[in-house]
Amino acid sequence: MKRMLISGLSIVVSLVFFLGMQVTEVAAKTTFVTIGTGGITGVYYPTGGAISKIVNKKRKEYGIRCTVESTGGSVFNVNAVMAGDLEFGVVQSDRQYQAVHGTKMSEWDGKPQADLRAVFSIHPESCTLVAAVDANIKSIQDLKGKRVNIGNPGSGHRQNAIDALTAVGIDWEKDIIAEGIKAAEAAGLLQDERIDAFFYTVGHPNGSFKEATAGVRKVTFVPIEGPGIDALIKRLPYYATAMVPVVENYPAAVNDSDIKTFGVKATLVTSAKVPDDVVYAITKEVFENFEDFKKLHPAYKVLTKQNMLEGLSAPIHPGAMRYYKEAGLK
Repeated sequence: MKRMLISGLSIVVSLVFFLGMQVTEVAAKTTFVTIGTGGITGVYYPTGGAISKIVNKKRKEYGIRCTVESTGGSVFNVNAVMAGDLEFGVVQSDRQYQAVHGTKMSEWDGKPQADLRAVFSIHPESCTLVAAVDANIKSIQDLKGKRVNIGNPGSGHRQNAIDALTAVGIDWEKDIIAEGIKAAEAAGLLQDERIDAFFYTVGHPNGSFKEATAGVRKVTFVPIEGPGIDALIKRLPYYATAMVPVVENYPAAVNDSDIKTFGVKATLVTSAKVPDDVVYAITKEVFENFEDFKKLHPAYKVLTKQNMLEGLSAPIHPGAMRYYKEAGLK
């Protein structure tokens, strides 16, 4: 009896050990990757979620577990990817350009990020300005003397706002009362009459602007156009003319037509140190499930496989390039 008990215990111990080894082996084969996005009211966060959702469906095939992190935006994402704290980041195309070139007057002035790699472009983003009707702001020039949120430090849209203001002759440090808060908080401050207007570079429709137009205080979308803006677009290769689709997406605004502005593109970036097979798998799954991906957010409806390879200033990661060549896109 004693011998049988010892034998039985040996079998149980061996089985537990074997199963434990299997679990450890499976865990060891799983590659965890995180995509840095932006504020939860913007399009970056659901973009990261959309990519993760598609990739995680093939978790057993690729051994990749993809998660999303809400961050401070483009600058944070570039720096975190370069530091190895994030594997991927959603970044405005202008910030990608500035980082890889070490552009003057940027956060990477004289310090080009040589290991930054592009994966693909995503949705277009419009530099958008919304203002309270009672502040009597009908053009960007009317912002002088007003309290304006230009965006939190580390966000891509802060620099877009500064570029726009500078282009029309407004010194953001002297001519306006500039606030540096996150876009997620700006709509509430506008409705509380604590600011008169705010900038946000983002894809549309967007939750922050829906919130801004849903309150008691009436708001208007302000065009960002004119000779100064035309010169800005001509001078900087990552900017292009754009439209804010106000009528379709924000019926509570007082505008009766869409408005002109300029914009950039959202892009997915990574590091040269991220393994080729990981980048290949993520690229392949997004492109092979292209129609399903487009359905995950209204901002994606203008996407084509071809324009997802536009606006990439950094070298394309070898893993992504491998898929593009296989698919005949490069």
